[in-house]
Amino acid sequence: MKMTPKERWIASLKLEPVDHLAFWPKINSSYLNYQSGRFKNMTIDEMHDYIGSDKHVWLTGFIKEKRRSTSLEEKKIGITRKLIYLTKYGNLTATMQFDEPSQAWHPVEYPVKTKQDIEILTEWFADACLEIDKEKLQEARQQHKEIGSDAITAHSIGTTPLMQFVQHLAGIENCHYFLTDFTQEVKQLFETMQKKNLKSTEILDQYSPAEILYLVENTSTTLISPQQYRKYCYQNILDCAGLVKNSGKFLVLHMCGHLKNLLRDLASLPVSGFEALTTVPVGNTTLIEGRRVCPDKCLIGGTNAVLWTKSAKEIISEIENELDKLPHHRGLVITSAGVMPPLCKPETIKQVCQWVKQYRVRV
Repeated sequence: MKMTPKERWIASLKLEPVDHLAFWPKINSSYLNYQSGRFKNMTIDEMHDYIGSDKHVWLTGFIKEKRRSTSLEEKKIGITRKLIYLTKYGNLTATMQFDEPSQAWHPVEYPVKTKQDIEILTEWFADACLEIDKEKLQEARQQHKEIGSDAITAHSIGTTPLMQFVQHLAGIENCHYFLTDFTQEVKQLFETMQKKNLKSTEILDQYSPAEILYLVENTSTTLISPQQYRKYCYQNILDCAGLVKNSGKFLVLHMCGHLKNLLRDLASLPVSGFEALTTVPVGNTTLIEGRRVCPDKCLIGGTNAVLWTKSAKEIISEIENELDKLPHHRGLVITSAGVMPPLCKPETIKQVCQWVKQYRVRV
């Protein structure tokens, strides 16, 4: 029996049989900006309709943050954006610059540079109070209703403290220096940040209409070690997972980096799946390795950006080679892993999508 995209996604997340493999190319505005002809003015939704994707849609966020004695000030000048964390103990500044090709903001200055900065940021996080924005919640519910069975929907809980610290607050070098030199201060910061994540999880678990809740981790052993993952991320994920248990929602980890040396740790986490599982050469693992070590997780990905710069025939051949090695095809969603590279033409994606849909699944 033919499934809807939402039914196909849900069956995949539950490791149940599907009519055919789900396929989701990750299209964003940076991809659309580099297309031409009839594709030039398409929306993301129209592009997915052309390709035939099993759509995945982020719903409007509805959690708002209130503060008593701290604030966050934003200043934009051209392609530069500054975030100023204001507290009674001092202020911190983060600077980002806009990258036109990727249509994304990238950090060029991190707010945490000293031991005192860690303490100031701890105060800033401790002051946050999360509440529901009723208008935004209604908007998210309406979106979900209108989407119906045409797509799976999602909300983001946030990011575990270590991954947020290394990516956005301290940077790679200072993150590791501070973990060594100011261990207790960083641990206190992480505990404060995690309280915010837990509150976000509670709210989303109770009120979100979305089927999937994400921890947007970007996990990779190019940024942190397996030992650091076990020490600082694992328990935080367990704590969030413990709150997502009564609503029937799926907790999924967005993990787009090198995961091979983390697979055994990931296998024991009570989550439904790993999104953006990226193959070699961008990532460092494969679908068969992921399935062998994590037999009860949905693997969402299975390709890489370099592969998508090749011809449709080459892309199909590599995906087929990966799929043929698997013992079965339950719990699998084929995606571009990371964002689809603009070099890959819509016609190529559509051709691959059509092949994926006709591939004979083994359940």
